[in-house]
Amino acid sequence: HQLPGWSARPDGSIVIATGNDDALGVYTCTPYNSYGTAGASRPTRVLLKDPPAFTVRPKDEYFQEVGRELVVPCAAHGDPPPTITWGKVGSAGQSGAQVDGNGSLVFRPLVKEQHGRWECTATNPVASVSTATSVHVLGTSPHAVTNVSVLPLLLAANISWEPGFDGGYFQRFSVWYTPLAKQPPRAHHDWVSLSVPPGAQHLLVENLQPDTSYQFSVLAQNKLGSGPFSQIVTSVPKGKSRVPLTTVPPELPAMTVHVFLSPPQALSANETSRGVLLRWEPPAQLSVALSGYALELRQDKGGWEVLERSIPGTESQVLVPGLIKDAFYEFRLVAFAGSYISDPSNTVNVSTAGMEVYPSRTQLPELLPQPVLAGVIGGICFLSVAVIFSTVAACIMNRRRAARIQKRRQGRSQPHPAPP
Repeated sequence: HQLPGWSARPDGSIVIATGNDDALGVYTCTPYNSYGTAGASRPTRVLLKDPPAFTVRPKDEYFQEVGRELVVPCAAHGDPPPTITWGKVGSAGQSGAQVDGNGSLVFRPLVKEQHGRWECTATNPVASVSTATSVHVLGTSPHAVTNVSVLPLLLAANISWEPGFDGGYFQRFSVWYTPLAKQPPRAHHDWVSLSVPPGAQHLLVENLQPDTSYQFSVLAQNKLGSGPFSQIVTSVPKGKSRVPLTTVPPELPAMTVHVFLSPPQALSANETSRGVLLRWEPPAQLSVALSGYALELRQDKGGWEVLERSIPGTESQVLVPGLIKDAFYEFRLVAFAGSYISDPSNTVNVSTAGMEVYPSRTQLPELLPQPVLAGVIGGICFLSVAVIFSTVAACIMNRRRAARIQKRRQGRSQPHPAPP
């Protein structure tokens, strides 16, 4: 018998449009013609299985600081139970991330290269379903800009692009360009850089030469350093008639090839009677001379603040006194080499709960705004001067009063002359 939604194909197959309990059972197929049949096929059993369905979906976006742990949940059910896999969109594998027994994606620790779009896929023999989320890694140098385009103009070019992720800080851009040499006189060609006004995503480059091919690239920078250069785009500005050119591609500016500065290593914290002693190892890899370090801290999961920005490069430890009692601190270190800044080191945690050695009223001066700090210092100085002035005035008044009393006593003790 045939049920609604069932149909037979010319090749003898049965099509069941909607699987339900009516389709369950054992089936055989019997071929026949005008001479009869050779018998039925072997029986086959139809079972109903459930495709995967998500019970826990990741959020659309996750924001976490580099070096910390991030767990992105994903779970699904089905019959048979599905397998959960994760992958980074646009790259192979999991980029160093792990998947735990619950199907969650675990970053431990989170690194800059794991920033981007991630996809969770639940698969069983019936079907595969996917859901995606975006992971934003904070506290890094910027990512490369994308979709760089060049509009040739009369002896000029208009460069536009789409910014990459800023690493959690304000980023600025610069456009780099260089002419392609007609002959290869030298291996390296000079690049010219132009700063882009804050907030702009395009720049007009003027005073270009006609009949000359130019290559353009865009660089993003924030307070932690420079990101990678964008892809190079070649264009010829409009002008008088052009002649065929034999061009030699230039190298990228040397800063993208020769400058490398890794973070400080093995930052640790030890509690002493005078404060917290931080120790570290210098960067493992650096291609320029180390200038120094900057120490950052944050209190009770607040924002990061620069505690000390001029630690000499020869130092490997620093003492932090005057922390607030019963507070939770996090410290990290960055290295400087000229105008370049490394990514932050590992983060160390310090709790001052129950520590009698840290006065409860002591604050770190660097954490106070400059106007407030100046007002506090000025008030203390004024109060000190007032106390000193009052003490001196009181001493002077007491001395004068004592002199008057002494003079009166001497006048009373002198004998009076007898009358004649």
